Amino acid sequence: MQGSIKIPSDMSNLYRAEQLVDKIAEGLDIRDDLYGNISVCIVEAVSNAIQHGNNYDVTRIVLLSYEFSEKVLKFIIEDEGSGFNMETVPDPTLPENVENIKGRGIFLITHLSDKIDFENQGSKISISFNLS
Repeated sequence: MQGSIKIPSDMSNLYRAEQLVDKIAEGLDIRDDLYGNISVCIVEAVSNAIQHGNNYDVTRIVLLSYEFSEKVLKFIIEDEGSGFNMETVPDPTLPENVENIKGRGIFLITHLSDKIDFENQGSKISISFNLS
């Protein structure tokens, strides 16, 4: 099972990522707690791609792909931006960053998924979930 959708870089299109997650979760009969983690991660990653990667440029596309095999559901989110350096993302758990909203999305994705990989200097992110 695999597929992809193209999402124009406007936050009003986030529902398309939510719909895709809903469709996949229903087809794979994913339990509720895991569904919640997947939904938060994918919507946050697409939101980051729209905002930080493509700078809300509606002429730029976010490609959201997925594949399922061997009890692993993997999503790939790719934007048309120049990427980012993970080393510069602030740790939201440090006292000096408690009120800083930057870095929270990556933090959530890292903690709610089973595996996360960054490619193309961060303009492509793979997020995997174990379904077993």
